Amino acid sequence: MTENAQQQPPAPTTELPTQYAPADVEGPLYERWVERGYFEADAASDKPPFTVVIPPPNVTGSLHLGHAFEHTLIDALTRRKRMQGFETLWQPGMDHAGIATQNVVERELAKEGKSRHDLGREAFVERVWQWKGESGGQISGQMRRLGDGVAWTRERFTMDEGLSQAVQTIFKRLYDDELIYRAERIINWCPRCLTAISDIEVSYQDDDGELVSMKYGDGDETIVVATTRAETMLGDTAVAVHPDDERYKHLVGTLIKLPLTGRSIPVVADEHVDPEFGTGAVKVTPAHDPNDFEIGRRHDLPAITVMDEHAVITAHGPFQGLDRLEARSAIVAALRAEGRIVAEKRPYVHSVGHCSRCRTTVEPRLSMQWWVKVGPLAKAAGDAVRDGRVKIHPQEMEKRYFDWVDNLHDWCISRQLWWGHRIPVWYGPNGEIVCVGPDDEAPAGEGWRQDTDVLDTWFSSGLWPFSTLGWPEQTESLAKFYPNSVLVTGYDILFFWVARMMMFGLYAMDGTPPFHTIALHGMVRDQFGKKMSKSFGNAVNPLDWMDKYGSDALRFTLARGANPGVDVPIGEDWVQGSRNFANKIWNATRFALMNGATVDGPLPDASRMSPTDRWILSRLNSVVAEVDAYYEDFQFAKLSDTLFHFAWDEVFDWYVELSKTTFQAGGEPAEVSKRVLGEVLDVTLRLLHPVVPFVTETLWTTLTGGESVVIAEWPKDSGFRDGDAEREIETLQSVITEVRRFRNDQGLQPGQRVPARLALDGTALAPHEPAIRQLLRLQPEGDSFTATATLPVSGAEVALDLSGVIDVAAERKRLAKDLAAAEKEKSQATAKLGNEAFLAKAPDHVVDKIRTRLAKADEDIARIRTQLDRLPTA
Repeated sequence: MTENAQQQPPAPTTELPTQYAPADVEGPLYERWVERGYFEADAASDKPPFTVVIPPPNVTGSLHLGHAFEHTLIDALTRRKRMQGFETLWQPGMDHAGIATQNVVERELAKEGKSRHDLGREAFVERVWQWKGESGGQISGQMRRLGDGVAWTRERFTMDEGLSQAVQTIFKRLYDDELIYRAERIINWCPRCLTAISDIEVSYQDDDGELVSMKYGDGDETIVVATTRAETMLGDTAVAVHPDDERYKHLVGTLIKLPLTGRSIPVVADEHVDPEFGTGAVKVTPAHDPNDFEIGRRHDLPAITVMDEHAVITAHGPFQGLDRLEARSAIVAALRAEGRIVAEKRPYVHSVGHCSRCRTTVEPRLSMQWWVKVGPLAKAAGDAVRDGRVKIHPQEMEKRYFDWVDNLHDWCISRQLWWGHRIPVWYGPNGEIVCVGPDDEAPAGEGWRQDTDVLDTWFSSGLWPFSTLGWPEQTESLAKFYPNSVLVTGYDILFFWVARMMMFGLYAMDGTPPFHTIALHGMVRDQFGKKMSKSFGNAVNPLDWMDKYGSDALRFTLARGANPGVDVPIGEDWVQGSRNFANKIWNATRFALMNGATVDGPLPDASRMSPTDRWILSRLNSVVAEVDAYYEDFQFAKLSDTLFHFAWDEVFDWYVELSKTTFQAGGEPAEVSKRVLGEVLDVTLRLLHPVVPFVTETLWTTLTGGESVVIAEWPKDSGFRDGDAEREIETLQSVITEVRRFRNDQGLQPGQRVPARLALDGTALAPHEPAIRQLLRLQPEGDSFTATATLPVSGAEVALDLSGVIDVAAERKRLAKDLAAAEKEKSQATAKLGNEAFLAKAPDHVVDKIRTRLAKADEDIARIRTQLDRLPTA
């Protein structure tokens, strides 16, 4: 904590503005929290640690609703743990985002009529660093707007010096352990980004294509194969059939003519081929298909590359220089001219891989790349969850995790980019290969050159839980804050990021996993459950809603929708409702302060409290226990909903209202209730603080005079329960609710006063008569009182004199008309549902609609008859 944090807080004041203005409060409050060092973490502290890392946003990014959602959940967890006395570290930082960042800067260069090749590698990388300093990282300012309680002095970047050392160290160790190797394999290639991308960076979607069946060979040696990528036939080096397929046994081992090329290719037998699919024969293009590559390896087939990095045909002949799609049409036309096209199907809808960055169709391509041998690493990552060292929450997500780590292919980690961690390998003039660690000297001399590729972005972000703490140095922070307590992240990057952190953490940290718990959340969607996207026109800038309604309102809306692992719908109306909740907290606390609510001194003994006081304290302690249980289970929606209903319904709408009579009467009961109200507000504001930090900070410091609720103690369940008081107040609530409903049914205005006689003698409600009369606007009965309506409620009786208040005859006439309409609706619906001919022809949705109308009519009839029965006789 900084020196400023040791200064005395300003003298408390009981004055609050009449209205809460978030824009006036949030910015200054956040800067005060940062200046006082509340969010910093001390590695030398003897407090127990609680550590969470931020999923590092891309340096190119800005705050979207998904970020706001995730950050709200993490901030709520860390604020609570800080209040519970943990040395809490929320580690911030950003990812260099290799492809995304390089694309941004290349687009900027294109505006100047230049490419990165015009600058050269060194100057281009310098330009990216310049862009990062000027334009990158705007998200950090937006995080402040949201109230993120991160340790800003510890902010890291995946390309900073310390993290670069970590990347070089682990690459060298993996290389020396033969877990990193270089090999020529089929990779996913983006012809737009001009780099390899990993399997999980490929997005699949159904595209309209074509399926062409074509004839290879002549006469009795003819085989028909089908493909959606006719252009790749130029690189075919075999046709494969199943060994047991009787149709082709006579051809296995023979050569057949490959059209358009002048080459002959063998027919091979391979069990990979499904004899039931299509013709049972497949073309084999080892350089342009991953399955074909494996067939080629098994049968020692040559791999002929027929496309360059731009997906332009390089094979000699009339198709050379054509783009792959142009070549596809030209090759089909040429085959058709030779009479080799057997069938064409257009459109043919099939799943096609696209680059997740630029949406270009990915091209499988044979390429020399660097790989991580994931077998032993993935097994360790699976075992850590299976043996309970790491918990996945919700547990049903474990299956998805195991499906992934148990079936991982080796990971292609090299990228043909200039921005990123350059692969620390040097090649010598005589074929030497040297991997250089951070403490090694790079080879010098003529003919030595460093590998030009950089590492996949996920390689460096996979080190995030320990590299940010100083690894490979054995720092005090690493000893204190590793492993992380919990990882909060979306289920959509379970494979991208989580599995990689598990593999690297277990490897680098001697079998200690990077976190104890993985808490997975869903995606934010619009109020109709549709994915948010600019192309759909439903994307929302969270800053707009924060400007309009305040950051607390956005945070509370997001938290209230956060069920573990489930997508979160959100609409502006809901944010507006949360703004109303913040206003309600403000107004209720302001009322309490104006009426002398206090936190001074211990709570009075329960024997001095009224049943209303004991009830609210009993409920308060139950809520503390419920909220704690929900936090431990990451049930943000349930804890938020519990706090909403307790604060609004029980504290503000019931306890505050019931206490008004006590305050007006004065004396010792009023003093006791003022202290109880202060206690309830103090605890409620502390419970709400992690989710709605700004409004609660302002109110809590005003109410208590404390320095900051950020460093206040988290409430504890004292164990106080009073079942009798809870039952008594529940009875009181049922009486007031029932009479209010009756008043509303009779069309009485909320403030309209009605003479009433209360028969409460002998019931627990007798002491509450003043409160009942005040809340229900019931005046004394008077000499001319006539009981025109009597309501027996919960063992008591409330008699009302409605003469002179409502026109009974007119009201009966109105209700009779409504009853006749409801009965007619019921009769018509019943007749239709009883008509078998109608039911046989009508669509299901029409029948369901009529059933709904019948149910509604029954409800209306019952309600109107009850209202008529309760009206006084004429």
